[in-house]
Amino acid sequence: MTDDSRDPTEITVVLADDHVVVRKGLRLLLDAEPELRVVAEAGTVPDAVRMVRAHHPGVIVLDLNMPGGSSLEAIATMLEQAPATAIVVLTMQNEPSFARQAFQAGALGFVLKEAADDELLGAIRLAAAGETYLNPRLGARLAAQPPEPAGPPDDLSEREVEVLKLIALGHTNAEIAGRLYLSVRTVESHRSHIQQKTLQSSRAELVRYALAHGLVDVDSA
Repeated sequence: MTDDSRDPTEITVVLADDHVVVRKGLRLLLDAEPELRVVAEAGTVPDAVRMVRAHHPGVIVLDLNMPGGSSLEAIATMLEQAPATAIVVLTMQNEPSFARQAFQAGALGFVLKEAADDELLGAIRLAAAGETYLNPRLGARLAAQPPEPAGPPDDLSEREVEVLKLIALGHTNAEIAGRLYLSVRTVESHRSHIQQKTLQSSRAELVRYALAHGLVDVDSA
């Protein structure tokens, strides 16, 4: 539900990070700015989605690594439920591939936590105005990267490719763990990373991805 009485010059913000101390620090930073108002906080991906749906904020500051699912996948859900909400990713992930995926998913800002004090406020204001912001050093690395190959993204490790193949072939996490001599928890971690990097969540989507990149053939999948 939106608040029609709000100041039109005010930017409402939801803070989503699983570390309470980080959220408190961010809130202090934002509260010092007269046109910014934090309306809610979230510590999990589902809570972040709920807070966006409930408040329709001008901006959500979204950590990439939170419990309860993939923040990257949640971006599409948030934009579907609150199209006017701008998404600024705030993360420790300094690999260009994460920035690329975040922007492809619909984010308008990508800020590294190490530079948050200097960059976050500007990124929020730009995003609220419909403009994009990318950490400059990360942007330079992203621009210097060659085009992505037709195969799996560079940031999929050999082990993740092995796990992805077995997922596409219909194996359970326990079966994959047995085949690769890993713990089930390790397989679950690999699966979560694969989902984040490929932006695919369900097994059906992972199968299509594996087929599209030639990791498995139609008959075996």
